[in-house]
Amino acid sequence: MAVPQTKGPAMSDMSHPPSLSLAGEPPEPVAEVNSLADTPDGAARRDIVGRSPGQLAWLRLKRDRTALLSAVTLVVAMVVALAAPLLEWLTGIDPTDKFVDRLNDFGMPLGYGGGISADHLLGLEPGSGRDILMQLVYGLRTSLFIAFVSALLASLIGVAVGVVAGYARGWLDSLINWFIDVTLAFPFLIFALAVIPIVEDRFFTAREAPPPSFRIALIVATFGLFSWTYTARLVRGQVISLREREFVDAARAAGAGTGHLLLRQFLPNIWAPILVTLSLNVPQFIAIEAALAFVNIGVTEPTPDLGRMIYNSIGYVASDPYYTLFPGLTIFVLVLAFNLFGDALRDALDPRSTR
Repeated sequence: MAVPQTKGPAMSDMSHPPSLSLAGEPPEPVAEVNSLADTPDGAARRDIVGRSPGQLAWLRLKRDRTALLSAVTLVVAMVVALAAPLLEWLTGIDPTDKFVDRLNDFGMPLGYGGGISADHLLGLEPGSGRDILMQLVYGLRTSLFIAFVSALLASLIGVAVGVVAGYARGWLDSLINWFIDVTLAFPFLIFALAVIPIVEDRFFTAREAPPPSFRIALIVATFGLFSWTYTARLVRGQVISLREREFVDAARAAGAGTGHLLLRQFLPNIWAPILVTLSLNVPQFIAIEAALAFVNIGVTEPTPDLGRMIYNSIGYVASDPYYTLFPGLTIFVLVLAFNLFGDALRDALDPRSTR
């Protein structure tokens, strides 16, 4: 005789096993599932939504409020820097215009807060009478240009050297590592303090004033040629970890050449750390460029520069603190926003991140 089977607490429907989780914690989802429609028999039809690593990183980045606030700050700064000529046209004030009639006999701006007024929203520079707002906007443009171009140059050199070193092995890898160690032995800031005046004296005499574009190009070249080592070591380590993977062996078996392996197999798989390194190099170069200008070997007159504004304001800190406050606060906000965004980007691109 067949014994009827009954469902009870001990015998549940095993087609949908319950999810196990720690007490008080919801079960961790394995994949995101969208219910599209119900079939006639009442069973739910479900499709699993797949996302690429880039889409997952974008989702993590959007959930990070610090990253969003930093990104908004950086976008506003870049828009203001790019729109500097438009702002000059709207105000009718050139960054080199001097309003000496609004200075007293001691060269200090007339009025409250360093000469703040409806015509000069951030006041005037003591001594020269130039508009601080226009100097700040164009100085922001100069600093961002130097930092971005230097970071791109350093990243390109570092990626090229790191990929070759990681793939070559043998004596070439040892030679490149030795050269990286020698480069790291140079104190970068001290070397920049020495090499910029030496190279400038090589092309110009004491009576010739070098054009501002030459000094900017020299600063960018110095930053790029002596800041690629960290990127090179990072890329070398990534390439070493990838060169024995199955997809590389499959590409070799299919007859792929060295160029194909380097450009089509390795680089697409190491773009995330390269992007993070680039985002963290930019604030470093902003701060170093300001430091060079502070010791008077940065961008020369009449090109506006944030670091030189701080250098020029040293003698007026007690009598006109606003002159120091505005460029100093701008550099602080820029560097902080870039660093916070770089950290958030690193967390978002990390596949082991729990954000």
